[in-house]
Amino acid sequence: MSKPQALPEVVVPCCPPLTERMLTAEEAERTAAMFKALGDPVRLRLFSAVASAPGGEACVCDISDVGVSQPTVSHHLKKLKEAGLLVSERRGTWVYYRVEPGVLAAMGHLLMAPVPTDR
Repeated sequence: MSKPQALPEVVVPCCPPLTERMLTAEEAERTAAMFKALGDPVRLRLFSAVASAPGGEACVCDISDVGVSQPTVSHHLKKLKEAGLLVSERRGTWVYYRVEPGVLAAMGHLLMAPVPTDR
């Protein structure tokens, strides 16, 4: 019997719009982890490839052409998963990635600007 593996801490956007109030220390930590994961151009391209893929999921075999080696692609996808931005599922020899449900909506909510009122 194998030992259960510890799950990585999931970090997802958690917070009210940045213009609503100052973030708490915990909210800032969680949000910074998300932005840090997306702060690398290769990770941002991979995240974008998955988010824009037909059907909402992408096989690693279809998104690995980002100008770095396959092991580096795997490393970056792992970082996006650890940040709670992607989920994956192995099907045979390939791994398929999807954006974690609710992440895009939560990111949009976090960055939402207030609607201007009549001036």
